Amino acid sequence: MTDFFANFLNPEKRLFIGYLISAAFIALIWLRIAQKKPLTEIVSGFFSTNVWFSKSALADYKLMVLNQFFIKLLAPILIGQLALTIFIFENMHLLFSRPSASIPVWMVMLIFTLVLFILDDFSRYLLHRLMHRIPLLWRFHKAHHSATNLTPLTVLRTHPIEAVLFSLRAIIVHSLCLGVCFFFFAESVSLIEIFGSSMFVVIFHSLGSNLRHSHVNLSYWSWLEKILVSPAQHQLHHSINPKHYDCNFGAVLAIWDSIGGSCIVSEKNQDIKFGLKDQSDNAHKLKNLIIGS
Repeated sequence: MTDFFANFLNPEKRLFIGYLISAAFIALIWLRIAQKKPLTEIVSGFFSTNVWFSKSALADYKLMVLNQFFIKLLAPILIGQLALTIFIFENMHLLFSRPSASIPVWMVMLIFTLVLFILDDFSRYLLHRLMHRIPLLWRFHKAHHSATNLTPLTVLRTHPIEAVLFSLRAIIVHSLCLGVCFFFFAESVSLIEIFGSSMFVVIFHSLGSNLRHSHVNLSYWSWLEKILVSPAQHQLHHSINPKHYDCNFGAVLAIWDSIGGSCIVSEKNQDIKFGLKDQSDNAHKLKNLIIGS
């Protein structure tokens, strides 16, 4: 239960209450000024029971709770980040000689923060793309895409196996960055942090990352959407329209999609239907989400 509430109290988590509030504020400004919707309609939309208590949203909550227990259960047998970091650090001696030149601490912090951010974002993009391209992995990932109503909590609507794979991805990436940076920069390694979390993580989530899983189609300029993934672009990723299949796999940076030929910029006033082709209401049953329907 403590891990569950950590999603809302930990600034490293996307669902941190501060990020949810900032997303709501950004959505309010966007809907009122850009789309000129009445304030009463905006507020009622934020708290719509048709969204938050839909079959799709209820399935989000069930998977969210299930995954908390599943990850906790598997935690003792998952590879440890500390052990992997030490392994990488020790084996770096076989490949390189430790540099003698000293680098200012601020530069080490900047390099480490930037490298971790880029490698973490690229690995998210790569695993996400594989989830769509490899049939076995798609059987797990389609639980996420079966959501027909998107809310910020939909980010946790993942099959337990997918949750484990993304956890392993994070452990490997963070261990690799730590091991290599500790070898080259010794004890100077640390992140540039805001509120105890990586600077880039805080900036990304504060600028409305939670709107990606929502019905607020916040878009950027077309040129910027080829660099950064907008909420509207990620909503295209969830679209049931065949012309939107296999697009916008990126988490933060859209440059991976631009390079990989999978970047699609958002459309003005886009009206998207979410979910899977020809799915029934049974797709939201927990049994079908876990074993497939």
